Amino acid sequence: MTALTAFLATGAGAHSPVESTAPASGSVVAGVPAEISLSFAGGMRLTRVGMVHQDHGPVQLDLGDQTGFDRVFVLPLQNMGPGSYRIEWRGLGTDGHVMQGEFSFQAE
Repeated sequence: MTALTAFLATGAGAHSPVESTAPASGSVVAGVPAEISLSFAGGMRLTRVGMVHQDHGPVQLDLGDQTGFDRVFVLPLQNMGPGSYRIEWRGLGTDGHVMQGEFSFQAE
């Protein structure tokens, strides 16, 4: 309980966590999607989004003009064929904290 109290007292609970991704983390999808999306609970400014495919090296995804604080980001996805995809993101919350995370899905 003390650890939870300390966690909440530091303001870490005030960040903008990911509410959802598309495809959903851990999902199996038919075909490789043309784009991915990340939805956050609050404002976020993405600074980097990368993709790793099971058979290829890492690739940086194009953020385009999505450089401001927003809650939903939609990014084009490079088709590397069927297999496991891992998306790694990094950004800045409106509270000034750097945040990062990842999600993965399987394309058939």
